[in-house]
Amino acid sequence: MDFKDKILIFTDGACSGNPGPGGFGTVVVYPEGQVEELGSRRSETTNNRMEMQAVIDGLKLIASTQGDVWVLTDSTYVIRGITQWIWGWKKRNWHNAEGKPTSNKDLWLILESEVQLRAKKGSIEWKYLRGHVGTPGNERCDEIAVGFTHKKYVELYKGSLLKYHVPIYDLPDDMSLPTQKPKAEKKAAHSYLSYVNGQLKRHLTWKECEAEVKGRSGAKFKKSTSESDEASIAKAWGLDPSKLK
Repeated sequence: MDFKDKILIFTDGACSGNPGPGGFGTVVVYPEGQVEELGSRRSETTNNRMEMQAVIDGLKLIASTQGDVWVLTDSTYVIRGITQWIWGWKKRNWHNAEGKPTSNKDLWLILESEVQLRAKKGSIEWKYLRGHVGTPGNERCDEIAVGFTHKKYVELYKGSLLKYHVPIYDLPDDMSLPTQKPKAEKKAAHSYLSYVNGQLKRHLTWKECEAEVKGRSGAKFKKSTSESDEASIAKAWGLDPSKLK
């Protein structure tokens, strides 16, 4: 692999609770033999947001630097999001295939902008690193991210590659993105159950069920896929299925 003439950006994110306190770590390696580590903490965030922030901060750091870039991450969410899914989200006015608002739109807009700016300086390639398999660059980013998540002191390195304690150029042969598994087909609804003010009811449509539970304190509701599923739901709620109306 010919990568020593590239700017390498290793990234990782972490979160305790998801959502909860989180952190990210980034290691930028320049062809000239310099290394710079980045990292920070957020008090309330998600793992995906920290994965994205790690990439954003790395790209911002090299915004004025000419050269081709490899972004190396263990987040399939980041890679697929910025190279595949974003076009559909934008076409649907930032909604996903299910019609729901796209999560983390604010960061996707920033990341898209940074990628577009990067294109004026050189190419950008996305490399997938499997997490927690001993790849030194990924492990160091994880160490930084976890440290910031738990408010531990993390000494961030900036200096010569020759003095860097991580064998950063040890990369796996295969950095291709795993094949995405097709989503399991959603089962059609048999009915929708609601439980409001002591009344267990069956509804044929979600619209009817929603009208029953919307704004009602303590209301329960769930889609069923069969008669036996109806009974299981009722029992899980501690109710007698024979009381269904």
